Amino acid sequence: MSNRKFYESELEALNQALIGMGQAAADAVENALQALCAGDAAAAAEVVKGDAGINTMERGIEHRCMTLLLRQQPVAGDLRQVTASLKVVTDLERIGDHAADIAEIVPHLHEMSKAGEPVLNEAVQMGRSAHQMILNAMDAFVRQDEAAARAVILSDDTVDYAFDSIKRMLGQRLAADPEEVDLVMDLLIVIKYLERIGDHAVNLAEWVQFVRTGKYKNEDMF
Repeated sequence: MSNRKFYESELEALNQALIGMGQAAADAVENALQALCAGDAAAAAEVVKGDAGINTMERGIEHRCMTLLLRQQPVAGDLRQVTASLKVVTDLERIGDHAADIAEIVPHLHEMSKAGEPVLNEAVQMGRSAHQMILNAMDAFVRQDEAAARAVILSDDTVDYAFDSIKRMLGQRLAADPEEVDLVMDLLIVIKYLERIGDHAVNLAEWVQFVRTGKYKNEDMF
């Protein structure tokens, strides 16, 4: 096998590893949302437990990237792809962390889940939007599709709007019954984590531009 063929096979293996980690992070968010919706503490505990696996994937991909950088000395687009992959795994790891953070709050919201509270349903719907952003962002990154990446970035407005709307609902609920402060604060933390998940999905999409053009929204980071 020629050096170039070998290198291309290594890049493909890197892409497959990223796809696997991206799916694991997205699944963690989906499972946390399902646990939240059902008030299922056992399912939530599995999400928390599973975060270690995502962390292991991150370390494996980082090792793969560093090996490519040191042994193959990639140039131009290949270098950008490997460099962006190192950044992508950081965002994916944070998404996994936030999914675990949400899962840890699930037992505190058991009664709200049981009662089928509208505000909780709104939060779950917000989470599903953020979850879809992860899937779309990873697809755009793997295919290097700039149009799809831009669509992900624009879709973050939906998550941000939901965050503001739910925050107002929680404020009204607290004003009506100050004794619900703990419940309100727990759910406020949940939607803040979901909003951050959406932000990380935007980051994933923005790395497409870097690989394609060498430019990134925040040039100061390089």
